Amino acid sequence: MPKDTSIKHILIIGSGPIVIGQACEFDYAGSQAARSLREEGIEVTLINSNPATIMTDKVVADNVYLLPLEKKSIIKILENHKIDAVLPTMGGQTALNLAMECDKAGVWKKFGVRMIGVDINAIETTEDREKFRLKMIEIGVGVCKGATATSFLQGKEIAQEIGFPLVIRPSFTLGGTGGGFVHTADKFDEALTKGLHASPTHEVLVEQSILGWKEYELEILRDSIGNMIIICSIENFDPMGIHTGDSITVAPAMTLPDTIYQEMRDQSIKMMKAIGNFAGGCNVQFSVCPDTDHIIGIEINPRVSRSSALASKATGYPIAKISAKLAIGYNLDELKNQITKTTSAFFEPALDYVIVKVPRWNFDKFKGADRTLGLQMKSVGETMGIGRNFQEALQKACQSLEIKRNGLGADGKELTNQDQILDSLANPSWNRLFHIYDAFKLGVQFKTIQKLTKIDPWFLTQIEELVLLEKEIQKTTIQNISREMLKTAKQKGYADRQIAHLLRCMESEVFSKRHEFGIKRIYKIVDTCSAEFEAKTPYYYSTFEGENESIPSDKKKIIVLGSGPNRIGQGIEFDYSCVHGVLAAKECGYETIMINCNPETVSTDFDIADKLYFEPVFWEHIYEIILLEKPVGVIVQLGGQTALKLAEKLERYGIKIIGTDFQSLDLAEDRGRFSSLLKEINIPYPEFGVIENADEAVAISKKLNFPLLVRPSYVLGGQSMKIVINEQELEQHVVNLLKDHPGNQVLVDHFLENAIEAEADAICDGENVHIIGIMEHIEPAGIHSGDSHSVLPPFDLSDDVIRQIEEHTKKIAIALKTVGLINIQFAIKNEIVYIIEANPRASRTVPFICKAYDEPYVNYATKVMLGENKVTDFTFNPKKNGYAIKIPVFSFNKFPNVNKELGPEMKSTGEAILFIDDLHDDAFVKLYSERNLYLSR
Repeated sequence: MPKDTSIKHILIIGSGPIVIGQACEFDYAGSQAARSLREEGIEVTLINSNPATIMTDKVVADNVYLLPLEKKSIIKILENHKIDAVLPTMGGQTALNLAMECDKAGVWKKFGVRMIGVDINAIETTEDREKFRLKMIEIGVGVCKGATATSFLQGKEIAQEIGFPLVIRPSFTLGGTGGGFVHTADKFDEALTKGLHASPTHEVLVEQSILGWKEYELEILRDSIGNMIIICSIENFDPMGIHTGDSITVAPAMTLPDTIYQEMRDQSIKMMKAIGNFAGGCNVQFSVCPDTDHIIGIEINPRVSRSSALASKATGYPIAKISAKLAIGYNLDELKNQITKTTSAFFEPALDYVIVKVPRWNFDKFKGADRTLGLQMKSVGETMGIGRNFQEALQKACQSLEIKRNGLGADGKELTNQDQILDSLANPSWNRLFHIYDAFKLGVQFKTIQKLTKIDPWFLTQIEELVLLEKEIQKTTIQNISREMLKTAKQKGYADRQIAHLLRCMESEVFSKRHEFGIKRIYKIVDTCSAEFEAKTPYYYSTFEGENESIPSDKKKIIVLGSGPNRIGQGIEFDYSCVHGVLAAKECGYETIMINCNPETVSTDFDIADKLYFEPVFWEHIYEIILLEKPVGVIVQLGGQTALKLAEKLERYGIKIIGTDFQSLDLAEDRGRFSSLLKEINIPYPEFGVIENADEAVAISKKLNFPLLVRPSYVLGGQSMKIVINEQELEQHVVNLLKDHPGNQVLVDHFLENAIEAEADAICDGENVHIIGIMEHIEPAGIHSGDSHSVLPPFDLSDDVIRQIEEHTKKIAIALKTVGLINIQFAIKNEIVYIIEANPRASRTVPFICKAYDEPYVNYATKVMLGENKVTDFTFNPKKNGYAIKIPVFSFNKFPNVNKELGPEMKSTGEAILFIDDLHDDAFVKLYSERNLYLSR
């Protein structure tokens, strides 16, 4: 069936601020869907309250509404526009819940809006645990023994019938919220109460536990006439019991016999047909008993999901893009494969490589949090590695994590305490993967490791092989290692610095040795069809076998370094800046090259940059791409601290950094040198001292007086920053800091209590400065800027204070020889403006200012960085009506035993934007009255 021509205007609902369990994979889906619909000549209106994402940008949709995701916002939009249809499947659970709320209230009916790409009955059936269970029994798909409880008494009766261990799954919740395993009767009452409260409908499914079974997902696309294709199979490395968002996952499935895969495939198609008739992406989860191969259906998500983003990046098949076209009536056989551009979209991708996704956690931000992994998702981001084999992909994913490891093993950081290792294997947390390696290295029996982890023996054998290879490598030296052995290590994903650790030599010596042997990285294309058809998509990964498929052009090129996995302190706002940087460089006639390893984001979509290298943002990988592509230079100031910390290496290797140079970047990062610069240009800053041990810290505290702010140089998101109020706290914190950051300088400054905090963002071309926004924080100084409510423009700073902020910003931007963006943070006490810090790079707040003032500042800043324009070439015309408030959003509900305390270290996972007309607005009055509520140290 061709497209429905009666649909002229579509509303897409976004997913709101980023929280644990619902991150930027939905912004990726929504952005892709919007672009896909606009290709069809359809007007797209978008609602989302998240200012940090490219999804809420004018480049994505015709009309963007940055409004709270609630019914009255939807009504306001429908009163302003004649909308024909709503697509609610791109914004995760938030969008689905809102669409259903509007449906129940008759909103869609009143305005004559059709819901497309979804079937209300399908959502009801899949989200309501009891309906789903009964439907599966009806069609002959295996399910766990269990029943739904709507009261405490009912739950107790079901538990008595099934027996322990069992699992509690609340209906209509996100990221496994409120769910969990209960092993004994004494823990059941508390778990049941928690589950009933977590579910918006106060229903929970109580069922038998299948802890330790194998877990698989199939990512499926269907059209309205019932054509279905399996995009890819995904296998969880971790067995049942760990939320799939917290599991290491592998595509395609590695240990699935073809007979069971075919059975699973048949069952998934039967399940899809049974739940209702809708067109679009769908994710089906199964569990398989490792002893009997018995298959059980776990759940269905009748929408694009976290796994859809992974499957899209894994296969190159743009699920959200095709889903949007199916939602407006097309069938699969009427659409083109987006990668070959010649074959049909009605095909199942075939992979001749392996994908490994490893989640990224941030437990250090939640002191006292339960770090064990279970049914509730706790990770904040993820990395993906692509390799020719599982080991290569696994090593690349580990190299991408940015947790001070060089990959899996071979870095001297292994745990050697057997009791600790065995405890970690039995009680999984974020580092269990590393401890499996450590267990093999320590000589723990294979049988013991398998019994404790219940991980499939095939995966464990792969890790054991790495340990055995390392033992062989350690017997040699850089002088006498054979070409075969070195090539094997590279093919298994080892970084040069891991091999150098094993050979007791320098990383550069390993690099030279393998080039002498002719062992060089080659680049393969991600083509969806195992090279059966020619791919037109410039989407590459590196490996060490076969021929190079990435042929450099002779155009002038620019590389943009991405921001790696999401984490607290560095989220999607840097991806926003990277995408705008790429688009601006394209406008200036450059061939653009993106390097990033985050599968959830728009920057790693294959049609954003001219060339995408899905590789770790890790020196060795970047350097070899630079050697191949020979760019004019590299942009580091858009990808957060990830990209910025590679600036020193680029400088050392003589590679041009586009925009602010390394010397200036380093000067701003080095707290001591930066304060000396402020002294020279006569700008006030809190009194400080730079120390290298605890004795020096105590001596300096006598001069500066408590309270003191203690912070390391070169960190992001206030990592390890703390306010201390006495000598004992000071000594303790300094000792911990120097243990975690050996060789780093620690800055101790007098903390300005009860000061007002403000910040400014500006664009500078080295001579001219334009301040794009000054924001005042509602909370007092001492709470990290990322956790503060910020108001644009300031709401009660005097004219004199604003004049000081403007003067200081201009002076500092020029003194730092800034070319591009700069963010400066201030503390104001007794009408004097003190400088807290300056960051000559894209900041967390730039996207917020772009959205609030409706100006493409990152586009302008990139053109300044490239030397194409001066600041004075642009006509700035910000829309200033009322105030915009940046609202930090937290995920403390995932860690119920952690207090919401805020201090100098950032803890928020996302943000929303709220526009108000004046300061009498109820929302502002409430926020202002609570400004000191969570202030901690």
